[in-house]
Parts: sequence; C-alpha cells; structure tokens
Amino acid sequence: MAFDVNKIRADFPGLNSGLAFFDGPGGSQVPIQVGNAISEAITKPISNRNTITQSERNAEEIVINFRQAVGDLINADPGGVVYGRSWTQITYDFSRTIAKTWKPGDEIIVTNLDHDSNIRPWVQAAESVGAVVRWAKFDLATGELATSAISDLLNEKTRLVAVTGAGNTLGTRPDIKAISTAVHQSKALLYVDGVHLTPHAPIDMQDMGADFYGFSFYKLFGPHCAALAAKPELLMTLNNDKLLPSTSAVPERFEFGTLPYELMAGCTAAIDYISNMVQSDLSTRRAKIQHSMRELEKYEEELFALMESGIQGLPGVTTYGHAKKRTPTVYFNLKGFQGAQVYQYLADLKVNAPAGNFYALEVSRALGLGDTGAVRVGIAPYSTIEDVNRLLDGLHELTK
Repeated sequence: MAFDVNKIRADFPGLNSGLAFFDGPGGSQVPIQVGNAISEAITKPISNRNTITQSERNAEEIVINFRQAVGDLINADPGGVVYGRSWTQITYDFSRTIAKTWKPGDEIIVTNLDHDSNIRPWVQAAESVGAVVRWAKFDLATGELATSAISDLLNEKTRLVAVTGAGNTLGTRPDIKAISTAVHQSKALLYVDGVHLTPHAPIDMQDMGADFYGFSFYKLFGPHCAALAAKPELLMTLNNDKLLPSTSAVPERFEFGTLPYELMAGCTAAIDYISNMVQSDLSTRRAKIQHSMRELEKYEEELFALMESGIQGLPGVTTYGHAKKRTPTVYFNLKGFQGAQVYQYLADLKVNAPAGNFYALEVSRALGLGDTGAVRVGIAPYSTIEDVNRLLDGLHELTK
C-alpha cells in the first residue's frame, strides 16, 4: 500500500492549527498516540525499576521496550541502546569517555558539514588530552562530502571519525558505508550523527558500519530526548565517570539518575507509529519500519522535487548545497531580503520556515553566510502538495 498522507495527518492534533510546517528539520509534530502513551506511563503505577512489585515491573517493562524499539528502528542490539536527554548531551558524555583512551599526538577527524553537536564535543575532548583535530571539508559548490575528504586524512594515528548521516542544513547524505570501510581499515572508530537522516530513510547501522549511531526522537514524532546505539561489547570497553553505587552493566552505566519512563514510553510509541504508517502484511516491527520508511522516502522525494524546483525558480534566489543524495531539505536566501525577513513574512501567512545557522555553524561560515545563515525548509511525513504551494505562493508574493 502506498503512503497515505491524509491518514497520517488525521493523527496529528498540531496540524489542526492551520499552520504549514516546513520546520521539521528542527523538530516534528507529534501524533496523538505518542501523547497518549506518555500520559498512560506517567499516571499508571510506577516506581524505580525492579521486578518485585507491579509498579517496579511497569518501569522495567518500559525500559526494555524502549531499547527493543530503538533496536528495531536502526537494526541495533537492544543491549547497546543508551538513553540520553539530548543528542548533544550524549555526544558530550561519550566524547569525554572515549577521549580517556587518547594520548597526545593521537588524531580525530570531524567535518565542517556537521551540526556543532558532532563537532565541538570532539574538538574540546581532543584539546583536553592533546590530540590533533583534522577537518574534512565539503565541496562548497555541490555540498558533497566526498569519501576521500575523510579517507585522505586517515592514518595510523587516527582514533575516531565523527560524521553526519545527513547535513541538517544542506541535506547532504555522505556515503557512510564507504567511509566506514576506510575508517575501519585504519582501526579507528566511526561515530555517526543520525539526527537528520533517521526521520527520512530506512536505517541499518550494522550495514552502514557505524560503531556508534544515534538520533533525536523529537525529529521523528517523539518527545525531546535521544538515543545512541553501539555493540554492547564495545560499550564494555569504555570506562565512563559515574556514581559509585550505580551499576557497571551496559548500557545502564551510561544513563545517569532515574530514567524518565514516560518519555521512554513515548519514544516506543513513536517507533510503533512509524512501523504502522503504511499498512502491510509484514510480521515483525523491523520489517514494518523498513517498509514504511521506504514508502515515506518515495513520497517525500516527490514533494521535495516540487518544492526545490519552485524555490529555484524564484527571482534572486540562491540555494546552497546540491548533493546528488539528500534529505528533503532546501537552504536558501533571497536577494534583497534578510533571512529573518523571509521567516517573519511566511510566519504571518502561517507558514513555518525559519532562518538561521541551525547550529551548523561551520556550514554557514564556509558558505560565506557568517553566523546569520539562511532560510531552511524541509519536508515532513505530514507535508502535502497544498503546503508546498502555500510556501511557494508566499515566496512569490514576497519577491514581486
């Protein structure tokens, strides 16, 4: 069965506002099923995790279900799934922990395509131990991050490569599988930021060869939190700072304090929702997720083509990033207008299309946009042709 956007839209109360949302790269709207799961979890009998009382078992079940759901979404071992307050928080925690294994003269590689959350934690961790930071740079004309941009920097001193699965402003999707092959030949670790990729494509972290892969739930129908996955045996080699009484078992030793069970329940509900976006006769959640995401990808590509061609036809427009493989994202400026002006004009028309650098500061600066950046619009699973036409009509009115 093909992707039915009207069926999807009926589940999102936020869409009743009459707003057209092109700010999905910054966070999605949430279906009622997720809200209900959060409400149910926080109001039913709940205690700290254990298996003695019913309320303890309720908490334990939520955590187990969360890890399994994330495993099904990205093809990860549930025993290696770590909950985090945000992707930035997770990356800071792991950068500090992994950096304990580095010594002066060791090298890491970051890219100027990434969101700063996959740059600054690594740069700062390297500085703290005297490691060297190498920069892989994207092509300014095309927005492509070539595999060679990373592989040419690899050597026997390289300890880790941090790279995005998809740039959050340009949408560029580097060839992670090819990058992984090169990285592992040098015996380094590969840390992949999947925040902008996961909402738009079927994910198989094992096939792509990521040692660490993570994402934020609020970009794909869930609450504001994140998850990271790695093989349990890899996590066991990392000695993080933690409280003395807390467990040394993985993945729990990377999760600090009492977990927010209600948010974890919402995350599981979001993944369940994704698995059922497109009806099928498939029997496992993993298979259903893959099927739904493949159909979604086709749907979004059609809308993206319409949106991108419409924007490129505007007078005085400059679009940034033209990689062959991208998420449905356009980053652009209009001659004679500040990005903030475009943002406000569209907002008055109830069209959400924000402007800025969106924490992809290195991208913005490399493109000559300084810290101001540009306007960013993205397609979401609930976007429609009518939404795209509203966006394009508004831009045409502005540029008359």
